[in-house]
Amino acid sequence: MAKPSAKINIAPLGDRVVLKRAEAESTTAGGIVLPDAAKDKPQRGEVVAVGDGHVKDDGTKVPLTVKEGDTVIFSSYAGDEIKIGDEDLLLLRESDILATC
Repeated sequence: MAKPSAKINIAPLGDRVVLKRAEAESTTAGGIVLPDAAKDKPQRGEVVAVGDGHVKDDGTKVPLTVKEGDTVIFSSYAGDEIKIGDEDLLLLRESDILATC
């Protein structure tokens, strides 16, 4: 996955994470070239910023388990798409992340 072109100036709050979504595949395994309309949005991305954690009922703060630079897999309809400068990013809760890879 390509690194963001510049440092992203965003600080997610609480248990939120900002991701740069992986590029969609442009060809199938059999070599068929896909038009843009047929490409599925990948459910994989790189963490570019993390919040400071979530607060438990007793007031203690629990840090997030993912960190900047991690590659993660997330739920299909998770988060909100945002644009910072020329970067298209995804803002979601850590609970929407299914796995790291």
